[in-house]
Amino acid sequence: MILWTPHQILREEHNDTLSIGKAFSAPGIARVSQNKIIILTMILIKRQNWYGAGIPKEVKFVIDILKKKGFETYIVGGCVRDFLRNVEPLDWDVTTNAKPEKIQKIFKKSYLENRFGTVTVLTGSKYLTLKEIEITPFRIESKYSDKRHPDKISWAKTIEEDLKRRDFTVNAMALGIEIKDKKQETRLIDLFGGQKDLKNKIIKAVGDPKERFSEDALRMMRAIRHVVTLGEGWKIEEKTAQAIKENFIWLAAISKERIRDELMKIIMSERAAEGIEILRESGLLKYIIPELEEGYKVTQNKHHIYECYDHYLKSLDYAAKQGFNKYVRLAALFHDIGKPRVKEGEGPDATFYSHEIVGAKMTSQILNRLRFSKKDIEKIVKLVRYHLFYYTPEEVGESSVRRLLRKVGPENMEELLQVRMADRIGSGVPKAEPYKLRHLKYVVEKVSQDPISVKMLKVNGNDVMKILNIQPGPKVGEILDILLSYLLEDPKKNEKEFLEREIKKIGELSEEKLKELTKKARKEREKIEQKRDEMTKRKYWVT
Repeated sequence: MILWTPHQILREEHNDTLSIGKAFSAPGIARVSQNKIIILTMILIKRQNWYGAGIPKEVKFVIDILKKKGFETYIVGGCVRDFLRNVEPLDWDVTTNAKPEKIQKIFKKSYLENRFGTVTVLTGSKYLTLKEIEITPFRIESKYSDKRHPDKISWAKTIEEDLKRRDFTVNAMALGIEIKDKKQETRLIDLFGGQKDLKNKIIKAVGDPKERFSEDALRMMRAIRHVVTLGEGWKIEEKTAQAIKENFIWLAAISKERIRDELMKIIMSERAAEGIEILRESGLLKYIIPELEEGYKVTQNKHHIYECYDHYLKSLDYAAKQGFNKYVRLAALFHDIGKPRVKEGEGPDATFYSHEIVGAKMTSQILNRLRFSKKDIEKIVKLVRYHLFYYTPEEVGESSVRRLLRKVGPENMEELLQVRMADRIGSGVPKAEPYKLRHLKYVVEKVSQDPISVKMLKVNGNDVMKILNIQPGPKVGEILDILLSYLLEDPKKNEKEFLEREIKKIGELSEEKLKELTKKARKEREKIEQKRDEMTKRKYWVT
């Protein structure tokens, strides 16, 4: 029998583990026995990390209530995996031998969510991840004829039966809580070597991987998602990976919505590009986005050092590493997807005319097929369609930039520039944001700014003519220019009553004095406009 502290078991992969000598003298000794049931007594950790907070009181409350009613209760699934990794779980799942109707009777603020018997308890917690806690009875599932749903669900009698139906060993552990002598003890049930796989960063199916994937084919994508979202160094166990390669066709039975959601979890990870490549290697990509595979081994021209498919992934990789949003990441992945279909010639002078137009149409088809929202589709397609914009400060004027803004939409301009940055890095150039891209940002901001004009005033030419009883003419504009100078000096003066009084005063001035004040006001406005322009240039480091 081996003695460990909980600190060693839960944090062995980190650098702040206790030494063996300290372990034997530390409080809270845990025993690891042959049947893989581990008794852990929580100890205090000096480091201010999440694990130091222990199991949240909301979760303890739910477990305590069920146990007091005589029911066996455990924390289970991904939250146990994350808890053992010292990572805050996104949600907390509890399993018990109580039936759904009994759970609802115990927790008045709850609702039955699905046919799996999951009861969601409303805790009233101020923390988003703890506002709701899902409680599911132990269950056994029969065969999955459609590769998506069990033909029949029945309630299991033991936690061991429940764990056998779960997808991967790292997700098939359960944690029980007991209070003994006013001390909290936790009991970890690990029937399939989940802790060992957690330590070695292995995604391994529970039991026969083929059987697990036949139950729910989406688990094949989930295995890959875990590899790229759980951290560096994770890999899929050999037999599990082989089962994916042999049975990837089963993914065709899964709804497009579920595939989309799993895909987006991969896309939104920092290692998104790696995830896409594993999907391709496993055979799954052809059932998700076969259009991407059209670019595999397709060479480009003198402007690119990478083949099309590699360019897609390197662009996505940059977008993911920079933390860009989902629109930019998908646009970075798809921006050149039309190239293989329009390619003419080979070698350094190969051409890809209109690939942005073809690519935009392909992107629309892909996103519609995967049931993305209309709003998301429109935005991503627009980013793909206009990613090839041309800009050189010496050749492209402000009017052209305004036309680009109208086509793309001012709200999408920043994301379009991010797609261009991803495209550049994906092409093998060293700099994401060269001078001309910074200059374009400057021009975009410049032409997007509200102009300094008399339209800012709370009076207009009609007010001037009415108050002074004059006809349209240069005098009207001159008075408004003078009023605008008051506003630029002190914005609080932009009140209608004040401006109307000033109109009467200015109207009594001689024509010579009026011209003098107008000239001064217009010079002041030019100075302010020039200063604003200089500040915008400095912001983007352009001249």
